[in-house]
Amino acid sequence: MNGLPASTKHSNIRHKMKVAVVGATGLVGSKMLQVLEERNFPVTKLFPVASERSVGKTVKFRGKRYKIISMDAAVGKRPDVAIFSAGGSVSKEWAPRFADKGTVVIDNSSAWRMDPEKKLVVPEVNAGVLTKKDKIIANPNCSTIQMVVALKPLHDKYKIRRVVVSTYQSVTGTGVKAVTQLMNERKGKSGERAYPYQIDLNLLPHIDVFTENGYTKEEMKMVNETKKIMGDDSIRITSTTVRVPVIGGHSEAVNVEFERDFDLDEVRALLAASPGIVLTDNPAELQYPMPLFAHEKDDVFVGRLRRDESQPNTLNMWIVSDNLRKGAATNAVQIAEYLLSTGILKLKMKKTAVEV
Repeated sequence: MNGLPASTKHSNIRHKMKVAVVGATGLVGSKMLQVLEERNFPVTKLFPVASERSVGKTVKFRGKRYKIISMDAAVGKRPDVAIFSAGGSVSKEWAPRFADKGTVVIDNSSAWRMDPEKKLVVPEVNAGVLTKKDKIIANPNCSTIQMVVALKPLHDKYKIRRVVVSTYQSVTGTGVKAVTQLMNERKGKSGERAYPYQIDLNLLPHIDVFTENGYTKEEMKMVNETKKIMGDDSIRITSTTVRVPVIGGHSEAVNVEFERDFDLDEVRALLAASPGIVLTDNPAELQYPMPLFAHEKDDVFVGRLRRDESQPNTLNMWIVSDNLRKGAATNAVQIAEYLLSTGILKLKMKKTAVEV
């Protein structure tokens, strides 16, 4: 689904779509602008929004420079869609203000994900839950998104009982400061740090803060969000999340126990035919998913499919995806595309001169 064209040649009707990108100067916000442009989303008015210190600076979109505006100014513009990537506290304060003006907010923070009144959406999995009443829609955690895209067709066929997942997550998931720390360490330079320890030539089994049960928030996000997106609280999930010195995407080793037995060839066929998935599973030719190949792509790459020989009805799989794209920006834009394609979000029209 590549969105709708902003205009049609030889027509005197022009589609109007006002879009705000909140957090436009960050890693994810910048990627959102890139994805909106690449997928030809019908933006006729763009409102890039960032913190007060960035107001007046510019960002580039479709070859033009756009001035960054404040939150207050953006709310006053009454955009049709506001895509947020500015942190939970900002979303909690400002998403309702946009929604009160009739704007559909698609929020990339964790602020609304587990709110029982808000939908948590991965279009390939559960877009059908969306209605015209949904004014604040939550974009899931990056590591959750890629996993549920791969699990959904298998759950529909074999019914998942339990998932054990270990992640290998890119420093880009933390942000610009983390990327800078990694690159500084590789050059032997000192500088601002995002992590409590060196990340280059190291792994950190620590993403987000630790909770009382000994798991990190990132690990519990994967548990709770997966159940909500899949619409099945009976799935048992346990997670270990690890930060690795990688740029390009997140990787996951996933062990899945099903209620029913499966045929590996059938599993491969199911995954290959499912939207958003690229099957890369040919060990004999050393073909398997890697962040190096997932970088700047919108797909979820799945491979290393094999039976768990230690117990019945259990599959091992390896899942990789670009966390800034499908894990954040692309998923948010796909939600907006779905809203347009179903008429939940309607394009406004205005008369224009006929193009020749």
